[in-house]
Amino acid sequence: VQLVESGGGLVQPGGSLRLSCAASGFRLTYYAVGWFRQAPGKGREAVSCISMGDNMTFYADNVKGRFTVFRDNERKTVYLQMNNLQTEDTAVYYCAGGPWALLLDSEYNSWGQGTQVTVSS
Repeated sequence: VQLVESGGGLVQPGGSLRLSCAASGFRLTYYAVGWFRQAPGKGREAVSCISMGDNMTFYADNVKGRFTVFRDNERKTVYLQMNNLQTEDTAVYYCAGGPWALLLDSEYNSWGQGTQVTVSS
C-alpha cells in the first residue's frame, strides 16, 4: 500500500499548482483521502479531504475558496487544486488514505512521502 504525491514546485504569490495523489497496491476509489501540510518548524496541519462514494469535500478555513479537492476515478487519482497561493501556504504537502473523510491526521493510515510547495516572489 503506497501513496505518491506529485505536482509540487515553486510558484509566485497569487499563482496556482495542482497536486496529485496516486495509489499503488489498492484502489484509492474505496478510500477517503486527506491532504495535510507541514511548514518548517510547525506541526502537521489539515488542509482538505474527500470522502469515498459520495465525494463530499471538506476544507480548513484558511484554504476555503482557494483550494479544491476532487477525484478522477478513471485515473485512480485525487487532486488538490490550489489557487491564489500565498507565502503562508509554503509547506510539504502529504496525501493520506483512510476510511473516513476527516480533517484529522490520526484517522488516516496510509501516507505518501510528501511534495514540496514553495510560494515566493
